[in-house]
Order: sequence, then C-alpha cells, then structure tokens
Amino acid sequence: HVQLVESGGGSVQVGGSLTLSCTVSGNGDGSGNWCTGWFRQAPGQEREGVAAQRIGNTVAADSVKGRFTVSKDNNKNTLTLQMNSLKPEDTAMYYCAATRSCPRQLFLAVGYSYWGQGTQVTV
Repeated sequence: HVQLVESGGGSVQVGGSLTLSCTVSGNGDGSGNWCTGWFRQAPGQEREGVAAQRIGNTVAADSVKGRFTVSKDNNKNTLTLQMNSLKPEDTAMYYCAATRSCPRQLFLAVGYSYWGQGTQVTV
C-alpha cells in the first residue's frame, strides 16, 4: 500500500532555511497521473496547500512563491520542499500528500488520498 514518510522539519530563525523531504513507496514509479504535494496546517487553521508536483511540472502557492521550491527525484520517488527566507507565519505542521489522479484544484486537501504523518516547522 502507499506510504509517505516526511523528514527534515525543525526550528529555524526568521530568514533561515529548511529542507523537507517526502519519500513515497507503494505507488510504483510514481508516473502516470500521480500528484504529490506539500500542505501545512497551523493550530486553529485549515490545511493549506503549499506546493504540488504533477507529471514533471511543479507549482507553488502564492503565499510561498519565490521562497519555497518543490522538486521530485523520480529515481528515489522523493519529493523535496526547499524553504528559504522563512517567516513566523510559516510555522505549521507540514504534510506530504499523494493521489493517483490529480485533482483539478491542486491545493485542495480533500483531493489527495494518501498522507504522511507530518513534520513540524517552527520559525
């Protein structure tokens, strides 16, 4: 079955950087119409889409564009989120997600079937 395991969270000062990684297993080589993405959720807030990847294309949410970069290593089936110029408002639990068929709205959490356990980022 499909499993997602995140790593790389932690505490960082304002303006610092962190790299999150998500290793996906059980989805073959992740080709086809698989989508993977990063979401985050702060206490008392809804889960927010941060970045997504689909068939070689990546997209970042407006709130992080220019600061966060998502990339996928197809050989390792790993999705990486590079976060630069971190702000206090970036503090949240970050989750990796995947789905077999990309939702029309890439940043809609209900469109994803598989989730990791989350990793905390504190700025």
